[in-house]
Amino acid sequence: MGDDIRQATTEGKLRDFDARVQALTQMGGAKQVQKQHDGGKLTARERLDRLFDEGSFQEVQLFVKHHATLFGMDKKEIPADGVITGFGKVNGRIVFAASQDFTSAGGTLGEMHAKKIWKVMDMALDAQKPFISINDSGGARIQEGVPSLEGYGGIFYRNTLASGYIPQITAIMGPTAGGAVYSPALTDWIFMVKNTSYMYITGPDVIKAVIGEEVSQEDLGGAMAHASKSGVCHVVTENDEDCIRKIKELLSYLPDSCHSPLPVAVATDSPDRECPELNKIIPDRAARAYNMKNVIKSVADNSELFELHAQWAPNIIVALIRIMGSPVGVIANNPMSFAGVLNVNASDKASRFIRFCDAFNIPLLTFSDVPGYMPGTDQEWAGIIRHGAKLLHAYSEATVPKIT
Repeated sequence: MGDDIRQATTEGKLRDFDARVQALTQMGGAKQVQKQHDGGKLTARERLDRLFDEGSFQEVQLFVKHHATLFGMDKKEIPADGVITGFGKVNGRIVFAASQDFTSAGGTLGEMHAKKIWKVMDMALDAQKPFISINDSGGARIQEGVPSLEGYGGIFYRNTLASGYIPQITAIMGPTAGGAVYSPALTDWIFMVKNTSYMYITGPDVIKAVIGEEVSQEDLGGAMAHASKSGVCHVVTENDEDCIRKIKELLSYLPDSCHSPLPVAVATDSPDRECPELNKIIPDRAARAYNMKNVIKSVADNSELFELHAQWAPNIIVALIRIMGSPVGVIANNPMSFAGVLNVNASDKASRFIRFCDAFNIPLLTFSDVPGYMPGTDQEWAGIIRHGAKLLHAYSEATVPKIT
């Protein structure tokens, strides 16, 4: 009776509320959290703590519960339904995020899990602010059946609405398989962590059963595989901490939306600075290769650049730099790789970057030193005409300032 009376008071209700919050923020429990740490990974909440400025993160829909009743789900509690959503400040700027919690039911996506992500994506679209998705999930929650799959469809739809409107960044910090891979593919930039993150449509076991091919998770869908072979991954990172640090660095170059001004940093590099090092970098003989990245750094403020897609199609470089504090997108042929020739992958890499910069009003600076398109049957049959046309289209369509 005494407990009931205390619960009926405001003080009692607040204590009950705090206790419920405390229980939910423990995620899947100490054992699962330790397992996450033993695997070299941060938890979903630790990742958000490192992403957002201290004390700025505001969680939304913490108390959401799943509605499933079949296969014993009516007796299963999943804290926050396996995903933490909300918004906060990253270096003083508002950003929205969703972080899947692998310690709670493997971060699997069910109906309400998906609807939480829908909600925070809708909030990001309404506020015209960047959205970051941190993926660490076992995939669809099969106990929930079709509603789980519908959840992915709603996320894909919102990814498409947000494309070119607000920056979308995905951090793959664990497994991402099957249909779950398509949301990252619809976002602007994908970061992956070495040895702990994987992306694939079908896993090694299915591949072996269907076509008899044996391949490890890392070779099939690890960070380096997607960074160097498929081009799906744009930035490879050493660990979760490094991944979050690099995401914050990328955000510093990007506007809040296509309608927002570019984030201009305080210029600490003199506009009158000469670049005598260029006399030594660029050789007199056209047949000799040189490091184009050194050319870009000589022009950039404080010799700083943020390269994207560094391991894929290295014969062309795409990067973000600052000139007098303002972000600039750079496209440059790389004489150190295939003499900077244009091929199918280089054309796709450059055209995608140009369209991104054009969507978010980032001026383009091109360093051209190219012998032409790669000759040969491999390239012709791979569609060099079609892919090369994408690059021409991207440059022609871009309305931002372009200097070559």
